[in-house]
Amino acid sequence: MDIELFIQRAETLHKQLADLYQTASVLPWIPPDLLPQAFKELYSTSKLVQLAAEELYHQNEELLQTRNLLEAERQHYYDLFECAPDGYFITNPDGIIQEANLRAANLCNAPKHHLIGKSIINLISFAERESLRSELNQILQSDHVRDLVVRLQPLQGESFNAVLTVAVVRNQQSKTTSLGWLLRQIHQSHQPDLGLVNHEKYLSQNRTICKYAKGENIPLNPSGIWYVHRGLAKLSTFCETGEEVLMGLAKKDMVFSSSMTSLPIYQATALSDIELISINFTEIAVTPILSHILLPKINYRLQQTESFLAIAGKRKVEERLHHLLQLLKQEIGESVAGGFRVSVRFTHEDIASACCTTRVTITRLMGKLQQQGLISFDSKKHIIITDVKPSS
Repeated sequence: MDIELFIQRAETLHKQLADLYQTASVLPWIPPDLLPQAFKELYSTSKLVQLAAEELYHQNEELLQTRNLLEAERQHYYDLFECAPDGYFITNPDGIIQEANLRAANLCNAPKHHLIGKSIINLISFAERESLRSELNQILQSDHVRDLVVRLQPLQGESFNAVLTVAVVRNQQSKTTSLGWLLRQIHQSHQPDLGLVNHEKYLSQNRTICKYAKGENIPLNPSGIWYVHRGLAKLSTFCETGEEVLMGLAKKDMVFSSSMTSLPIYQATALSDIELISINFTEIAVTPILSHILLPKINYRLQQTESFLAIAGKRKVEERLHHLLQLLKQEIGESVAGGFRVSVRFTHEDIASACCTTRVTITRLMGKLQQQGLISFDSKKHIIITDVKPSS
């Protein structure tokens, strides 16, 4: 049923009951003690229904607003992926291409729709295909990013030397769901052995490390990007009602910037003592290896934003809370005896903002999960998500 129609019917019912109750109360020939108790309770219940309907309406409006904000964020990151200066593929675990950006299509000299459904191995020179299949089997067994120097054979045109950077994407059950492939052409004038480049060392060498204490707001420079060297930051925006909305978590080796979002209000807050490195976009533009290193990190932020968007799309608060806890477990969970400990402390207000609900509701649901043995807390009030399955 449409929520506005439901509210109108609830208000009409309440008004009719109020009129009937008032009329029955003033009729001189009906003693007050003869009014049925059930009628009084019905009137009271209708009032509760009316209030509940109004609250449901406001929560639904806030949820729609949050979904619109997250969708705008997701679209912005997709645009960054599509217009990236390097080629990018997403394949299934067998290497079948599912997505490709514009640069990848240009390097392969083919329309994007011609690449979808083809094996990425068939884009490699015939002499190297067996070697790549062997490399792919090893990649699937590891979580490390792998750089491969190959001879790329476009669907049309001459072959050329290229670097394929491969990363494995796994679900919460550690099952491989897809592979991300970054494609860069190697020009004959400079062919660095990118497989020997230490990404973290390259990003941090000869650059100033900025430190912020837990709870501090992190200044955002639109002409540069922050790289997280140590610690954790919360990325958020605010609704028209003034309520904070969690947009993402930037942990070690991740990047964030105000220029990477179209939201008018965007804030970064240190959830722990944090060390950051600023990288100017001008430097990125003239240093190809920086785009090679940073594009997968930008893509990871896109995937995380989509995860938060999926949480906001769940209809029930219980489902939103469950998926948020699983996301926190995946992103910042630390293995401990009996489960996974969330590495920073989240208040019920923080969790409520991420789940698009009230702090009171989260307090009640968290208490229920704790009684069921699905979560617990350590001495510092950090959430521990246990390995116990819910009882049937």
